[in-house]
Amino acid sequence: MNYIVGENRNQIQMIALEQLVAPDSWARVIDLFVDILPIDELGFKHVKLQSEGRPPYNPVTLLKLYLYGYKHSIRSSRKLEHSCKVNVELWWLLGGLMPSFRTIAYFRKNNAEAFRKVFRQFVLMLKDMGLIEGETIGIDSFKIFAQNSLRNNYTQKKIDRHLEYIDKRIKDFEAALDETDKEEEKELLESKIKLQQDRRKKYETLDTELKNSNDTQVSLTDKDSRALMLTNNVSGVGYAVQAASDSKHKLLVHSHIGASTDKRELSTAALTVQELLQLDSFNTLSDAGYTSGDQLQACKYSGICTYSSPMPSTSPNSNSIPLAEFHYINDGDYYICPCGEQMTTIGKWRSRPNYRSKVYKTSACVNCSIREKCTQNQNGRVIERSEYQDIIDENNARVIGNRNYYKLRQQIIEHQFGILKRQWGFTYTLMKGKANVLSEVNIFMTIYNLTRCITIMGMDELKRRLKAFLPLVSLYMSLLLIKDEMQKKELYLVI
Repeated sequence: MNYIVGENRNQIQMIALEQLVAPDSWARVIDLFVDILPIDELGFKHVKLQSEGRPPYNPVTLLKLYLYGYKHSIRSSRKLEHSCKVNVELWWLLGGLMPSFRTIAYFRKNNAEAFRKVFRQFVLMLKDMGLIEGETIGIDSFKIFAQNSLRNNYTQKKIDRHLEYIDKRIKDFEAALDETDKEEEKELLESKIKLQQDRRKKYETLDTELKNSNDTQVSLTDKDSRALMLTNNVSGVGYAVQAASDSKHKLLVHSHIGASTDKRELSTAALTVQELLQLDSFNTLSDAGYTSGDQLQACKYSGICTYSSPMPSTSPNSNSIPLAEFHYINDGDYYICPCGEQMTTIGKWRSRPNYRSKVYKTSACVNCSIREKCTQNQNGRVIERSEYQDIIDENNARVIGNRNYYKLRQQIIEHQFGILKRQWGFTYTLMKGKANVLSEVNIFMTIYNLTRCITIMGMDELKRRLKAFLPLVSLYMSLLLIKDEMQKKELYLVI
């Protein structure tokens, strides 16, 4: 018995690259997908060539490289450069081109908006294929680490703590300086005092920057990143990525970089989906973090029906009679308490962040027999009613009355995050700034939808449907050429 023997390395072989790439290779899907995109209208740099200078790489080539790399968890520009030299499928996909890591990195950095348009264009194509119906949209968020450590993220409390520590150190050094008579010790202490004074200037600058920014924190490495809870009880500096998914095949239809919390993000995601898919009305499913009166109202005015989980009670006394036992009478603008007393308001609105509210109470609380069960407030039970309470109540009633429908939310939107983070390693971003971070998000989401399409219909059927778009692209390119020729003739006539 002999070992399995390989080919002689010095043997010349007549093999075409086409033979080395399997018919069901992911590279072939990417090649076809990018070729049908209207690259000219997506906003990529160097689409129109200059008459002078060194020829650039075709944006089509570099886009194919990124889609292939991200699918195989190859994200850094240096690793992509190396893959171009050793990966046979990339030889075939790029036609043997081997761009440098700088070229690769600059392409991703300078085409953030174009990557967003690629994702949106693919979503529209999926809608044309009938894979997106736009009846129920799940909305949720996931968090990723930024290129910024907690050490380089500052809040007002953290800055004040550093300033207090520095002042104490300076005070201690000055006291030691007054007591010593040795010249060497004096020089050493003076240098330490100067070092602390220089450090103090740094934190004073941060203090001024934070106060002028109208924000609660400032990051030094990535200015747009914020400290937030990234995993279970683990804080870090990162981004909250908002995403929306269609219920039919769980395909992603929207993404944007949101704030640290979901409170202000529902209408942004829902209205963007409505505009992109050209929908008159649809349902959204979201968790309690999105339940905010003004957000629900913005959706309602646009014909969007929300199913957002009711917010849990925030009453300081968990043993008190729940608010549900107090019945609001809309005609008279008052509440009826469990004892049958009217709780009225003086009609004055209180200003709260993002909403207004009224306060309702009654003097009958003084002699109420169940006061101890109702409230611990010396002034009696007080109810604060938001100006959006009617809309919140409508939303809550829909969720409670359609529990089985609402449970679809986790099926529609959450499993995508597990694939992106656990399988593909998207727990952190390589980019800085919201726009550039979003470019990475859009690359991953484009890849996810392509992968999902293969699961839904198979690779051969996906290729067939993608090829159906080729005549449209050819027509579009012909119209562009005609337009360019007409512009050249007009310029010639002017000259």
